[in-house]
Amino acid sequence: MSRVYDCVIVGGGPGGLTAATYLARYRRQCLVFDTGQARAAWIPKSHNCPGFPDGVGGPELLARMREQARSFGVEAIDAEVTALRGNDDGFEIRHSDASVRARNVILATGCEDVTPPLERLEDAVACGAVRLCPICDAYEAIDRSIAVYGPPAKNAAHARFLRTYSRRVALVPSEPCDDADLREELAGDDIEVTAEATALHFDGKHCIFELGERARSFDVLYPMLGLISRSSLAVGAGARCDDEGALIVDPHQMTSVDGLYAIGDVVSALNQISVATGHAAIAATDVHNRLSRNYA
Repeated sequence: MSRVYDCVIVGGGPGGLTAATYLARYRRQCLVFDTGQARAAWIPKSHNCPGFPDGVGGPELLARMREQARSFGVEAIDAEVTALRGNDDGFEIRHSDASVRARNVILATGCEDVTPPLERLEDAVACGAVRLCPICDAYEAIDRSIAVYGPPAKNAAHARFLRTYSRRVALVPSEPCDDADLREELAGDDIEVTAEATALHFDGKHCIFELGERARSFDVLYPMLGLISRSSLAVGAGARCDDEGALIVDPHQMTSVDGLYAIGDVVSALNQISVATGHAAIAATDVHNRLSRNYA
């Protein structure tokens, strides 16, 4: 407990690792808590990540970013942070049966997709039968049969977005859809609203819904059942969040708690790798500027 880090970063996804690299290059002492559970690890191959014209898989991207951070001396430990509280030095960060202290904290804890009850979900994601981010990869679903699965009122916008890429888009309700006006509006966009789904299967290539007495197969399924923001650490420390649980930050990515920053998917913003890394650059630079001078 004698050492006080300039900054502790909670989360080893693209945002957290970018923040660590920036801080290390600012010659600041930082520590990353990285459990290896970043949401980016689900990505089979991203084709909209800058600098990878042939695409890059999430695990490969994370490995490269970890190697880059390590090359500048960033410390990382595989441990889950269980509590965060302010103290005279800044913050105490609890993990397992130990704790560390830091003058500042950057939370890059992300969010968690609510996934459908589908056996072999990871296999379905790996082969592209299930996709989790239309903005990231709808281009790869051009002209394919696409199902958007979730509460109909909340997912009409997702279905309309996907019509940019295919004429064969169906909204598959996860709950009863009694809104005749919504059905009519979507029909005007040539989007079908199916019967409510009663079961879902994966045959190794396609996702198959049981829609009443009828089975229906789709090339691509986008399950849009919601996101769970991993903001409990910050909220427990007094940070404000919105109605969806996403943390509220200022233009420098600082939460309502002085010295506590939040970046990436845990903040209400576009959930993209490029956005998370941009947040990281802003937050890390602000951390550096608020610390005492570290002249050579």
